[in-house]
Amino acid sequence: MRRKMILYTFPVRTAFIDRDLEMILPVAEIKPLEFTQSPVKLPFFFILQFIQLLWYLPKTSQYLCFFGGYHSVLPVWFGKVFGKKCTIQAGGADCINMPEIGYGNFRKKWLRKATVYSFKNCSLILPVAEALVKQDYSYDPQINSKQGLLNLIPNLKIPIQVIPNGFNTDFWKDLKKIRKPLSFISVATGTSNPSRAIVKGYDLIEQLAALHPDWIFTLVGDSSYSSSNLNVTVLGKMKPTELLDLYNSHQFYLQLSTSEGFPNALGEAMASGCIPIGSAVGAIPEIIGDSGVILTKKNLHVLDSAIQEFAEQDLNSFSQNASQRIHTLFNFEKRKKAILEALELIS
Repeated sequence: MRRKMILYTFPVRTAFIDRDLEMILPVAEIKPLEFTQSPVKLPFFFILQFIQLLWYLPKTSQYLCFFGGYHSVLPVWFGKVFGKKCTIQAGGADCINMPEIGYGNFRKKWLRKATVYSFKNCSLILPVAEALVKQDYSYDPQINSKQGLLNLIPNLKIPIQVIPNGFNTDFWKDLKKIRKPLSFISVATGTSNPSRAIVKGYDLIEQLAALHPDWIFTLVGDSSYSSSNLNVTVLGKMKPTELLDLYNSHQFYLQLSTSEGFPNALGEAMASGCIPIGSAVGAIPEIIGDSGVILTKKNLHVLDSAIQEFAEQDLNSFSQNASQRIHTLFNFEKRKKAILEALELIS
């Protein structure tokens, strides 16, 4: 007899999706169904997704969505109509309203409606960070302070369980190589879009690079991104083995995001021995703890002073602490167990 199937829907396939599949596949059959991020293709994908959900309906035991949005509307509806569990993993933009920087599902009328419908009618919400549930945002003063699902959907009654991301620390580890002094790396996709670059803190990174032409900066993930600073190297998307080598050649990892859920690259870099420097948004302070620098306000001079003061300390011990922190608190097995229990795949 064939095992019942989980249908997993998402707007774009990422390493995060692949990790979820790796966690679930040994214990359940799971079918990934990619949607689209293109507004022009939305009508076609709604029709396609409806046909897919109908086709797989007899085999489907439950639905799983990464992010709430257009792609989660039909799985949630199918779940309600046919009495099947539908779980949404909240990841970031789906819990944010920041029109000031052009970010978040709640700043667009129809995307907001799709997101609100999805979260109010699903069975379970699994955010990757507590800040996505409810937060009083204060990092960038121009942005509204009330963020997170319970602020944006105040009458939300669906059960919520926070499950942080987890990392394979057998792979992401400190290779004990020589690191270039005062070298900084940051990883993000889509940063050739100016709004996305601000969301990921690249505006602050560029200012820091201009202030210190003798420091080394590497920005990975979007080869179309352009920098006017000669000390900034831009690289496109990289394979995990290439990223591991890059992390191990840099001293610091920069996660100066204006908004964030639980950034995967920060965890990977820390596990690989990079000392973290991050903004006080999302789960970043929780991830960094006392192993690096946390910037509470978006301010270049405060950031610069904090880095210069920090650089005078024993950096080797902070590098070891960062790696150990990910291994202890945010390992792959811990997330796997929590996810499988939440999906009722293990007891």
